[in-house]
Amino acid sequence: MSEQAVVLEGVTKTFGDKRAVDALDLAIPAGSVCGYLGPNGAGKTTTIRMIMSIIYPDSGRIEVLGRASAIESKDRIGYLPEERGVYRKMKVGDFLAYIARLKGAAAGAALTKRIDGWLERVQLADVRKKKCEQLSKGMQQKVQFLATVIHDPDLVILDEPFSGLDPVNARLLRTLIDEMRDAGKTIIFSTHVLGSAEQLCDRVFMINRGKKVLDGPIDAIRAKFDPKTIVVEPADTAANGAFSGSLGALPGVKSVMRLGDRSAVYEAHLEDGTDPQGVIGAIATGLPVRRVELRKATLEDIFVSLVDPGDSEDSIRAALKAESAEPVGA
Repeated sequence: MSEQAVVLEGVTKTFGDKRAVDALDLAIPAGSVCGYLGPNGAGKTTTIRMIMSIIYPDSGRIEVLGRASAIESKDRIGYLPEERGVYRKMKVGDFLAYIARLKGAAAGAALTKRIDGWLERVQLADVRKKKCEQLSKGMQQKVQFLATVIHDPDLVILDEPFSGLDPVNARLLRTLIDEMRDAGKTIIFSTHVLGSAEQLCDRVFMINRGKKVLDGPIDAIRAKFDPKTIVVEPADTAANGAFSGSLGALPGVKSVMRLGDRSAVYEAHLEDGTDPQGVIGAIATGLPVRRVELRKATLEDIFVSLVDPGDSEDSIRAALKAESAEPVGA
């Protein structure tokens, strides 16, 4: 396998007068887990569809698994699109076997054993002979994931894989992604669930309005962004209103946010260029606190700092929290 699983050079795609992807350069190392981040409408799904040769760029070059397009490597790729679907009238086992054979897997006892193993792995061992339409939405989503990986692909591309999963199944999916990484697979997934991206990814890349704004190993990215948030827990929770006002009045503090309506913990967001240690010192000596600590930059912080500055920070954070809520699927 090539050292790079996916390469994009100068890739541009327009729809009418909208430039969805703008001169995008990207190199995704083989055997890595890459999170693809960006606000709604940034061009994530368009990029994925170009990588998959579902649509083609207006200009630029795409290489997938050392070949000129995904079409030439299709049997080595697993793709879970954002718009999900199963053959509802087919039995689950037959559906998975059919998809595997489409991707070059040989029919027979080995494939049957693989299907049974995967169904057991995702806690669906008893649904093999059920029709897909008989399954709950959450079960169908797990079957769709299995259809993506049943042929043992080298490259797995997941578009919003955590959408609709309850916390238990989201954790299971994270475990499966870790196992595929350990087996040497390359995984690319787009997501709004930034916590999952932070836990799973070796590297992230982010686009905004079709342009790349971030690309690199996650530890290196964090190192580039100075911590700008101080977590503070007051000693006297009865005077929260007065404490918040005093905290916000300190030099260098841009805004104060309470962590939940019932929480007694605050985040103080700092102005650019402010020395965090100086603010921590001022808090410790001037305010009654039980705890004060510098919080390292999270993907949410980095996301907020890089998206359109015309959007307010509070509205972006609220949208991210709403998008990151993992809805329940049975």
